[in-house]
Amino acid sequence: MSPQFTPDPQLYPFESRWFDSSRGRVHYIDEGEGPPILFCHGNPTWSFLYRDIVVALRHRFRCIAVDYLGFGLSERPAGFGYTVAEHAAVLGEFVDHLGLDGYVTMGQDWGGPIGLAVAIERADRVRGVVLGNTWFWPTEDFSTRMFSKVMSSRVMQWAILQRNFFVERLIPAGTEILPKQAVLDHYRRVQPDPAARVGVAVLPKELLAARPLLDRLAREVPALLGGKPALVVWGMRDVAFRPGPAIPRLRATFRDLVVVELPTAKHFIQEDAPERIAQAIIDRFG
Repeated sequence: MSPQFTPDPQLYPFESRWFDSSRGRVHYIDEGEGPPILFCHGNPTWSFLYRDIVVALRHRFRCIAVDYLGFGLSERPAGFGYTVAEHAAVLGEFVDHLGLDGYVTMGQDWGGPIGLAVAIERADRVRGVVLGNTWFWPTEDFSTRMFSKVMSSRVMQWAILQRNFFVERLIPAGTEILPKQAVLDHYRRVQPDPAARVGVAVLPKELLAARPLLDRLAREVPALLGGKPALVVWGMRDVAFRPGPAIPRLRATFRDLVVVELPTAKHFIQEDAPERIAQAIIDRFG
C-alpha cells in the first residue's frame, strides 16, 4: 500500500516516477539533464526534503531523489523489515535499474550509510560523494546509544507509531526556523497512520542493530571511496550530529575533501540552507 497523497505542485514541482523493485514499489523523481546526483534522505523524511536543492540544480545536473520503501510516496510492503541493509539492497537495485554511471551520491542522516552502502559496491561508477550531518561507522558515543535505546522502548515506539513523534517533535527541533505548516503537512500526510510509520519506528533501533553493516562501511568507505572528490556540508548547530567528532573523521576518510560549514543550520540542513548546499555542489562538481 502506498500513501494516498498528492504533493502541492507549488512546493514539489516534479513528476512522480515509479520503480518496481523486488521488495515493493519505489517512488522517485528524476529531474534535469547533466551529471547525475542521487539524493538519499534520512528519518522521517522523503524526497520532498530535497525539493529546493533539486530546483536549484536541475538546470545543470540530473537530480534523482528517491523515497525508501516505507517512506514518502513509496509502498509499505508486507514482509519488508525496513532495516538499513534492506533499504540499501533496494536502492542498489534502483541505481542499477537506472544504469547510473559517473554519479554523485549525497546523503544526510540515514542517507549517508544507505547511499554509501550502495556506492562501495559500485565504486567504479561513483564520481563523488556529498555528506551532511551523517555518519557511516558504528555508534560508540553514549548519547547516540541512549537515543537508540530510548527510541526503541515500548513507550517511545508507541509515540512514534501513534503520535508521529519524529515528525511532530524532531523535525521542529531539528530545524533552525520552524517550517511552515504546509511543509510540515507534507511530512505528516505521507505517514497518516501507525501502519504507515513502521519504517520510521525501525530506524532508531538500527543505530545499534546495524553494527555489522556500519563496521563494513567503516572499513570499505575509506578504501573504496576515499580517493573520490568529496564535499561535506554541515549544520553546525545539530545537537545529534555534532561537528567536533564527525568532521575530523570525514577529513581522515576523504583525501580530496571540501568542507562547507552552515553556521546556523541544525540537523535538517536541506530545510535550513538549501541555497548554500546547492551552490556548494555547483562549486565542487559543476
